[in-house]
Amino acid sequence: MHGAAYRIGPRVEVFGAVREDGGMDVAAEGELIELEASGVRVVVVMRGRRGPAADTVLRGLLADSTGVPADDVELVHACAECGARHGRPSVAYPLTPSGATWYADVAVFGDAVVGAAATRHPVGVGIESAALETGAVIDEAAFHASERAALDRFDPAGRAIARATLWARKSALLRAVGHTEFIEPSRLALTMPSDDGGVGRIEVSPPEFGSGWRGIRFHDIDVPGNRAATVAVLS
Repeated sequence: MHGAAYRIGPRVEVFGAVREDGGMDVAAEGELIELEASGVRVVVVMRGRRGPAADTVLRGLLADSTGVPADDVELVHACAECGARHGRPSVAYPLTPSGATWYADVAVFGDAVVGAAATRHPVGVGIESAALETGAVIDEAAFHASERAALDRFDPAGRAIARATLWARKSALLRAVGHTEFIEPSRLALTMPSDDGGVGRIEVSPPEFGSGWRGIRFHDIDVPGNRAATVAVLS
C-alpha cells in the first residue's frame, strides 16, 4: 500500500536558512518543492524544540519567493468576512508582480511545519497523524460513505495512513476555501490516495462548491514520521 509520502514535482533545492534584518535565522534548513503546473511552492521544515514558528517559516518562504526581507512580509490572520482567526492567513505585503495578492497557508504537526505560497490559486495546508484512530462515530462525521467502504478494504497500517491522508486533504480544502457556510466533511468524497498517485480530486461535492470543485487538486507532501500532509489547490 502507499504510505504518506507522495513526491509531486522535482526536488529543486534546499531551503536554506533565511536571515532577518537583525541577522537571526528565521527557518532551519528545509525542503522546497515546486508543484507541477500549479505555480505553488511548498516548504517542509523539521524543527527542534526551539525551531521557527509557523509564521516565521511562511514569511521565509514568501521572502524566498519574492526577494523582499522576511521581516517585511505582512500576514493577517483575521478573516476578512467575520474578523475571526480561521482558515488560511492573508498576505498584506508583498504583492505579486502583477499587483495581485499572494495566496499562502501553513500548518504544523509536532516538529513538522509545511508552508505553501502561490500567485494564481488559493491554497490550504493540512497535516494529520496516522496514529490517531478515533472510532466509527467520528469517521461517520468525517468521511463519505464511499470513503468509509474503501477504507475498510485496507489492512490496519494501510488504513491508518489512507485515513490520515483523506482527513489532511479535507482540512486543507476547508482552509483554502476560508469563510463559508459550514460544510460537513462527510458530504465530500475524495479519490483514494492508493489510487490517485498522490494528486487527489473530489468525486462527490456538495452544491456549495458549484462547478469549481472539478478543478480542485490535493497534492500530498512527503513529511517524516507517521503523518500525512497535503496542499489543496483551488481552481
